[in-house]
Amino acid sequence: MSSDLTISIIQPNLVWEDAAANLSLLESMLNQLPAHAEVVLLPEMFSTGFSMQPERLAETMNGPTVSWMQQQARQRRIILCGSLIIEEEGLYYNRLIWMLPNGQYGTYNKRHLFSYAHEEEHYTAGDSRLIASVKGWKLNLQICYDLRFPIWARQQQQPSESHNGHAELEPEYDVLVYVANWPERRSFAWKSLLTARAIENQCYTIGVNRVGDDGNGIHHSGDSAVIDPLGATLHTIHGEAGVYTCTLSRQQLTEVRQQFRFLNDADQFMIIT
Repeated sequence: MSSDLTISIIQPNLVWEDAAANLSLLESMLNQLPAHAEVVLLPEMFSTGFSMQPERLAETMNGPTVSWMQQQARQRRIILCGSLIIEEEGLYYNRLIWMLPNGQYGTYNKRHLFSYAHEEEHYTAGDSRLIASVKGWKLNLQICYDLRFPIWARQQQQPSESHNGHAELEPEYDVLVYVANWPERRSFAWKSLLTARAIENQCYTIGVNRVGDDGNGIHHSGDSAVIDPLGATLHTIHGEAGVYTCTLSRQQLTEVRQQFRFLNDADQFMIIT
């Protein structure tokens, strides 16, 4: 549990509804990763942009984009994560995939569909979270609009075995990740809510966004960011495509949680879906 974790953010200028072009673009950006990269994060709907045309663009879990993720993760020995449009049993999902180097993966279907863009008319909402594990770290993986709903991300303390054999409580996760296509016009909310989620959950929070205009003429300024457990912004990428790698400190996270035991005073609750 003492090891640090290296996270890389890919913030691209996506090509509208062109999977082949986007996979080529992203591959060139993956080539910029440092040799010590461990977890690499791509934006929401990284192969198409935030499109409401799943009938034309959806792939299956055996399709070319998932295969591309498997290939990139295997060749580069990284964990690769991002969301894309998936069709399954006649339904369409905005699905996040957590792809391991060995080809195994976890999935999360976006829970909160963006009604302002009529996403719920085209996609089916998920009903469960995905908390992935790597090197003793636990990452809560969510998508874009989920950021506006704090209960979906709220930490709950869980029993764990301490060294002296007594049960103790520990948080569910250590890092909260949002992969997104979040427009510039609402960037103040993006920045504010990422900071709030980090502070209230005493965790690192990472938002991964795109830049450029989409096919609807909506501009994205990126503002991908890494926020520490006290709410300080460690890094942000504004207004341009780029690759950024940072190392999350287990020591800092532990010290914050030990010094400020705010989670011990939190309300108990259940999420009913």
